[in-house]
Amino acid sequence: MKKIDLRLYFITDSTGLAEPEFLRRVELALQGGVTILQLREKERTTREYMDLAEKVHKIALQYGVPLIIDDRVDVALAIGAEGVHVGREDMPVATARKLMGEDKIVGATAKTVEQALAAYEQGADYLGVGAIYPTTTKVKTILTSTETLRDICNAVPIPAGAIGGLNKGNIDVLQGIPIGGICAVSAIMKAEDPRLAAMELKARAKELGLI
Repeated sequence: MKKIDLRLYFITDSTGLAEPEFLRRVELALQGGVTILQLREKERTTREYMDLAEKVHKIALQYGVPLIIDDRVDVALAIGAEGVHVGREDMPVATARKLMGEDKIVGATAKTVEQALAAYEQGADYLGVGAIYPTTTKVKTILTSTETLRDICNAVPIPAGAIGGLNKGNIDVLQGIPIGGICAVSAIMKAEDPRLAAMELKARAKELGLI
């Protein structure tokens, strides 16, 4: 099993940001202690996605943080990213694993124990589980209870990251659940200082014994 550090999983959102500001915020987040980075772009063309992914990957490599491409196996392979994350409506995990190869990271979204087990059996290295709280991102969200999150964590041997509206002020609801880490979008991306936001979120998660 691959050793994947999910402690602070940062998912980007470039909505309303000029590219230089977007890249600046990504780098600040990495400086703040992000352990794994996912580039999520729903609206870009393949060429635009690849172009941005190459720039983000260059920054991520400087900090030794793996880059995960959301949805798009072709983009991940084209730019040499460390992995891909597939959602429930994307390519099946087994197909993503076959295309990416055994050495790359494949993550999957799971909202039930059954989905979690299926993703694990098909070759997923980690799971994203949520949404724990309603989110402000454009992604369609279905709330997941902390009880379901606990059941998923206990059902599979791969790490599960909690996602959905999480920030330093509300992650205490996850106490006692054996998660692999916290996934954050807006709490870091929209913060006045993404570096400080990442540092504080990670520190709070450690304080609560979550990571």
